[in-house]
Amino acid sequence: MKTSGGSATAKRRAGESAARAVEDGQVVGLGTGSTAAHAIRAIGEAVADGLSVRGVPTSFQSRQLAIEAGIPLVELDEVDGVDLAIDGADQVADGQLIKGGGAAHAREKIVDAAADELLVVVDPGKLADRLDRSVPVEVLPAARPVVEDRIAALGGESTLRSAERKDGPVVTDNGNVVLDCEFGAIDAPADLAADLSAVPGIVEHGLFVDLADEIHVGREDSVDVRTP
Repeated sequence: MKTSGGSATAKRRAGESAARAVEDGQVVGLGTGSTAAHAIRAIGEAVADGLSVRGVPTSFQSRQLAIEAGIPLVELDEVDGVDLAIDGADQVADGQLIKGGGAAHAREKIVDAAADELLVVVDPGKLADRLDRSVPVEVLPAARPVVEDRIAALGGESTLRSAERKDGPVVTDNGNVVLDCEFGAIDAPADLAADLSAVPGIVEHGLFVDLADEIHVGREDSVDVRTP
């Protein structure tokens, strides 16, 4: 499993590359994470230069950053659709994604799936031959024991994600907890995604299957744009 955090330059190049695809008049999904943050800042600079767009944030973090960048914001139910979404990923393999390192994957998936086009921004350390990172699963707190049992039945091992600067678990923007679920190498992401989606109490999981339209891989001196 590749776990490189990636350089700031690589992340910036990826985010700025995707931001250049944004066109005047579009509704843009604003992803969460350090690489997507570069895209948000670049869109904000374009707005300052006269670009007219509206952003749909996917988390408290992306909302605050977009406000600082001067991007007008709307909620998903205030628009007819999303023209383009730009989002990061924790791992990419053959166009399929694992997301949720920032515990924002439920709203990210809603916005990304609503978009006509999803551009994924990553550094080379996020690329893998097969998905094998732990899969974040957002769970209703009361359903945790049931979900843990179902995860085990699916061959996974779940760990409650703990908060770093306070006692207790990470709590999502939706008020739920996150289980990080190890399945080893995931040979059939679509099948595992369907199995997880069928478990009562799971709000959303971090497998993003067949959603990405382009992968923008930032490097120190260039950007490699891939089509799954």
